[in-house]
Amino acid sequence: MPDQLLEVRDLTVEYDTGDRPVVAVDRVDLDVHAGEFVGVVGESGCGKSTLLFAIAQLLSSPAAITGGTVRFQGQDLVTMTEKKLSALRWRDFSVVMQSAMNALNPVKSIGAQFRDTIRAHDEPVADERPAEVLRLVGIDPIHLNSYPHQLSGGMRQRAMIAMALLFTPDLIIMDEPTSALDVVAQRSLMVQIKELQKQLGFAVIFVTHDMSLVSHFSDKLVVMYAGQVVEFGDTRAVFDAPQHPYSAGLLDAFPSIRGPKVPLTGIPGTPPNLASPPPGCRFQPRCPKAFEDCPKIEPELYQVGAVQARCLLNVKEPVQERTS
Repeated sequence: MPDQLLEVRDLTVEYDTGDRPVVAVDRVDLDVHAGEFVGVVGESGCGKSTLLFAIAQLLSSPAAITGGTVRFQGQDLVTMTEKKLSALRWRDFSVVMQSAMNALNPVKSIGAQFRDTIRAHDEPVADERPAEVLRLVGIDPIHLNSYPHQLSGGMRQRAMIAMALLFTPDLIIMDEPTSALDVVAQRSLMVQIKELQKQLGFAVIFVTHDMSLVSHFSDKLVVMYAGQVVEFGDTRAVFDAPQHPYSAGLLDAFPSIRGPKVPLTGIPGTPPNLASPPPGCRFQPRCPKAFEDCPKIEPELYQVGAVQARCLLNVKEPVQERTS
């Protein structure tokens, strides 16, 4: 499609542990189009952040991409040289890290870090651009002279987003930018991100644990479990009628502010050890709907109405047994 920014196909990331590799991202497909807001959800250890770092080519040893492609604006980032990647990052796509306090340099002012980013790309950027992007995220430009520890948590996250907007990229990758904020600051930051997205037209990939955030702000939703995508589709379709038991479990674990009172139910157990995942469906040891075929057959992503779900309950025809 002409407006397709990002095309991820069969992406696999492994961690070399010296014994047997740990597959943290397992054959993931993902498409992101211009102006889309794509949410990625799942429990800790399901591969969400590893997926984002693989897309941005920011993985470090012992993690490595062992299969698949990541095409951004038609260019394969996996085979691209580091020099070309450095030219693309921040200019065409940028990354907002999970903890701004750790991502920002504590001994440099915000303005100095903005200027370092501009010099690294040798791009013709107006002198007033740092002040301009700070205003975009609701921060007084006087804080260009402030150091990270002098800003609140919400202001630091906004400063990171401002830095990501310096070159007005087409795609911004966000790794849990609201995790350290209270609910009021979270809501304020998300509203700000959506307003900026409408104003500037960039696409967003947004990782979070908070289902309520993606329900209000994302266009499409990726649900990950044990390194795999288990459900993908329009956010409203997933929330209205989840087709995978794991997605349904996540939705049942957070309260709604509307409608009748319903008991909250958690998902029993914990995600599997990715060094030795269970056979067949990886969710079957915790699944309330597991049946005899689940430990035997590894499901694919099946199209179910408006979404795709990795569950044998959705198989309309017999499937060929695979070795897990």
